[in-house]
Amino acid sequence: MDTRGVQAFKFMAVVASLLMGACPCLPQSLPTWDPAVSAASKLAPQARVVVLDVSSGRLLAASHLSQAARTLAAPGSTLKPLILYGLVAANRWDPSRRIACTRKLLIAGRSLNCSHPPADPMDARQALAWSCNTYFATVAATLAPGELRTLLAPTGLLSQSGLATTEATASFRDPETPDQNRLTLLGVDGILVTPLELAAAYRWLAVQLAADPGSAAAQAVQAGLAGSASFGIAGAASIGGVPIAGKTGTANLGPGTPSHGWFVGLAPSNAPRAVVAVYLPAGHGADAARVAAELLAHSPLRQARP
Repeated sequence: MDTRGVQAFKFMAVVASLLMGACPCLPQSLPTWDPAVSAASKLAPQARVVVLDVSSGRLLAASHLSQAARTLAAPGSTLKPLILYGLVAANRWDPSRRIACTRKLLIAGRSLNCSHPPADPMDARQALAWSCNTYFATVAATLAPGELRTLLAPTGLLSQSGLATTEATASFRDPETPDQNRLTLLGVDGILVTPLELAAAYRWLAVQLAADPGSAAAQAVQAGLAGSASFGIAGAASIGGVPIAGKTGTANLGPGTPSHGWFVGLAPSNAPRAVVAVYLPAGHGADAARVAAELLAHSPLRQARP
């Protein structure tokens, strides 16, 4: 074999080794989220945990996947950023508008009092960070008939995610009265979703935020979610050691029924690579945020940090 033949043979051998993953200078496998999900499951054995890759939408890890595919539950306040983004992007809501809140709210006989501290009138970023029900009930009052479905449809929330077989389909009832509009936007009546559908919707949101980060909609929602998961209602998620932008939700199936809790977030917050969704069949949003923190503390994102 001549010199050129030897060089060509060596080149092909290197290419083959790279394709087979044999090169010692390259990692043999990508970091996995499985240990992180296992750690979160030890903290909350009944939690449905879903982790999605933002760039591809691929399911990276999950606990109780079959149950997560079949569980239909009211999403609570996790709807707020999805609705806010759609309305601001459509120039239907001014995110600088401030709304005063007394922390007392009664809609159709349901008490939906705010749990945030006393505050001056809030703009959209602050209202999202503190999950102000009064603010978003005011937003709901501006919606036309059928507009809520129109706002949610692009997110994929109302259809199967395709992340698991035998997945349930979200249930949505078009509001017919102003009170129903308010209750549905607050995620406590007229809508039921699976953890997979909610995770997929937040992945859609992450893509929108990255596509036009300078828009008023992206800036308001990004700042609100980052504030929520640092100093706001979802602050417990920040103790996982990975910057995250996210939202909690607490709801039930009606007055007198047990509450369930949600947390959905984008991590790391400055350039999201993963969507983290936690659903607790019994509990509150703050409880789900703590489970998310445990997940992040053991995640590849934490391991990659210096």
